[in-house]
Amino acid sequence: MNVKKLIFILVALLLFVMPVLLLLLQSFSSPWRFQSGESFHFQLTSFQVLWPASNLWEATFWSVVVGAGVLLLNMVVGIAAGKALSTLSFKGKPLLEVLFLSPVLIPVLAVAMGLHLFMIQAGLADTVLGVILIHLVPTIPYSIRIFHNSYAQLGNRMLEQPIVLGAAPLQQLFTVELPLMKPAIRSVTFLTIVISLSQYAITSIIGGGRIVTLPMIFFPFLDTANTSVMAAFAVWFAMIPLAMYIIVEGLLLLLPYSRMPWRNTR
Repeated sequence: MNVKKLIFILVALLLFVMPVLLLLLQSFSSPWRFQSGESFHFQLTSFQVLWPASNLWEATFWSVVVGAGVLLLNMVVGIAAGKALSTLSFKGKPLLEVLFLSPVLIPVLAVAMGLHLFMIQAGLADTVLGVILIHLVPTIPYSIRIFHNSYAQLGNRMLEQPIVLGAAPLQQLFTVELPLMKPAIRSVTFLTIVISLSQYAITSIIGGGRIVTLPMIFFPFLDTANTSVMAAFAVWFAMIPLAMYIIVEGLLLLLPYSRMPWRNTR
């Protein structure tokens, strides 16, 4: 093992693994302070306080529904727009790329306030579809950019081969493009779900209090001043993107050329 790899592992353990382990330990122990010298006292009281909390299961359900909807739309729009920007040449292409990234430069809250009236007129206010659509504003620019770069790495010659062999567009997508873009799909999955789940203001504005997600019930737990309950809520919150990421990984195994236990890899 070379020195650079060892340094990377140590930094990863220090910055990523250790905080997660401390969070898990805090969620399963009574409140404690490091400088007090007290030891861990394992218990499940924090989760017993968390699970019966009002709106927790409803917020979890809506968070999963909104996250799945936002992820699906990001995949469809990101793949279509990324492929078009990578393979086509037309006037105004640089301007269009800047426009696709403009939601990142404009405050999301300002966009939500401006779209709220349109949502009311279209009948999308206070609905889950309206919340899903408004969550596209902070997520879709990243998806388009990631898939744009992925298609650029594939190159036009690779994309022309299935056409020469007579593949249909959908056949080309599922047998050539998606298997080669698994890293991009993983990146879009994790990034989209995390960004969507972290939205509080735009969800409350467009959802109107009817679509309650986990960030909207997170702040009442701050009043408890119980670090174990807060840690338990954070662990519960983190389970959603992790579970959805695992589901997407399972779906990626169904793509051609994926190594699966029941396939002969010889």
